[in-house]
Amino acid sequence: MFPEYINREKLEKFIQDALTEDVGTGDHTSLASIPNGVKGKAKLIFKDEGIAAGIELADIIFKQIDPALSTEFFIKDGQHVKRGDIGFIVSGPTHSILKAERLVLNCMQRMSGIATLTHHFTQLLRHTKTKVLDTRKTTPNFRMLEKWAVKIGGGVNHRFGLYDMILLKDNHIDYAGGVEKAILSTVDYLKNNNLNLKISIEARSLKEVREVIETGHVHRILLDNMLTSTLSEAVRLIDKRFETEASGGVNASNIKEIADTGVDFISVGQLTHSYKSLDISLKAINE
Repeated sequence: MFPEYINREKLEKFIQDALTEDVGTGDHTSLASIPNGVKGKAKLIFKDEGIAAGIELADIIFKQIDPALSTEFFIKDGQHVKRGDIGFIVSGPTHSILKAERLVLNCMQRMSGIATLTHHFTQLLRHTKTKVLDTRKTTPNFRMLEKWAVKIGGGVNHRFGLYDMILLKDNHIDYAGGVEKAILSTVDYLKNNNLNLKISIEARSLKEVREVIETGHVHRILLDNMLTSTLSEAVRLIDKRFETEASGGVNASNIKEIADTGVDFISVGQLTHSYKSLDISLKAINE
């Protein structure tokens, strides 16, 4: 089951664009060295411990490249893997296996790295009700797969882009002339354009938190770069009237302390901009 921002058509377009970039006029190395019609098998090997992600995507890539390829899977997305585990065995025309190899690995290595880091953060918050969110700090044209990986790792997807949620950040507030003006202008814009979008607004101080509370009309207050003592006071002031989200400078060493303030969500840019890809390889099986 795909997340709501992914469908088969989007995936097939992504795969085709990636193949156009990589294959170009042809995989001349494989065409030159291996006779046409040769068939073979290859196994996907995990060389790092972590959370597998991109298994379902790999199946779609193989099928789009060549319906004659068949894949036997041993591991599912979201499953913990250790060094030496075999994810799947793919069988069929060797030219097609080699054409798919790098695209499959590029996607799976990155997605598994994101899923692994996300899982680590979510495990740190097991004692709380706080949810880990991703951000828009993603790789251009790779966002849907990165956010998919966050979801596989147990995190929660924030808005997908600029179009599916209002997020009034510091620059919007400053350009608009303050918190109240930014909110009220947004409310008018949504009404005039017949749009039903949730409004989230950033607050940089307790003063701005109070301004948001007084103005209303928002769904969530994003508490940005606050000390945990200030966060706790902000959560107390908001008193569950709006959802709360903490952001800014979040890492594995401070996320527990942030969660203990009682915020509903913590957004973590690291999930998609500072992860370490898992080492994965695809090796030919000689029979």
